[in-house]
Amino acid sequence: MRLVVLASLLASCGVADVAARSLDAIRQRGALTLCAHPNALPFASRRGDVPGFQVEIARELAKRLGVSLEQHWVINSFQYRRADCDVILDAIADRAVLAEVGLRMSRPYHRSGVALAVGPNSSVASLAELGSAQRVGVPVGSIVSMMLGKQGVKTSPFAFEDDIMEALAKGEIDAAAVTPAAIGWFNQTHPDARVRRIPAFEDLPDLNWNVAVGMVSPDEKLRQGIDAALDALLADGTLARIYARYDVELQPPK
Repeated sequence: MRLVVLASLLASCGVADVAARSLDAIRQRGALTLCAHPNALPFASRRGDVPGFQVEIARELAKRLGVSLEQHWVINSFQYRRADCDVILDAIADRAVLAEVGLRMSRPYHRSGVALAVGPNSSVASLAELGSAQRVGVPVGSIVSMMLGKQGVKTSPFAFEDDIMEALAKGEIDAAAVTPAAIGWFNQTHPDARVRRIPAFEDLPDLNWNVAVGMVSPDEKLRQGIDAALDALLADGTLARIYARYDVELQPPK
């Protein structure tokens, strides 16, 4: 996926110096602003009728705050520097790291990480069953790439998760170490070539994480408002239904 490491970009833009914004000001303006990548399905997209689950969740948050949603489409540090974001979605829920870049986190609402996928005809049922000649596609420079390399597993690096999934579908690799969202979206868009997710990294803290809403210098009323909205979306099943539209299962945070 054409994903941006939001925290790194925001850090380079000096977001920590942004003045605090209040829920009252957002309501007076009439809109909550989301920063997202314009071409990163299933996360977000500005094209077509499929907006991505980040946009859908942000729309629901805005609705419960009593405002509309505005999207700021950003793909590089220059654009982030000029963007006026209120929130980002899928921020890794590490309070200390987010604080370093001027973000505060909501309550966690989902758990993500790295998963392992194999082709529909593969007999492999676990990471341990991969043979010495089999190769795993990994994001270049990733933690999972380094971890598998230390274990002697053969890997093939790719820049984007969708490229890894296409290589798996073509039989160019034997397994794919990607996010559950990448697996779900591939199966959603390739119903005749669905891949299987197998146990691999579920017990490794470095490869699993909670996600939250990252808020740019919010006041306490905005933070509480976002938390209350998330509670409502979880309670009535809205979050689960949004993720399900992208073939992603909502996982409770730990």
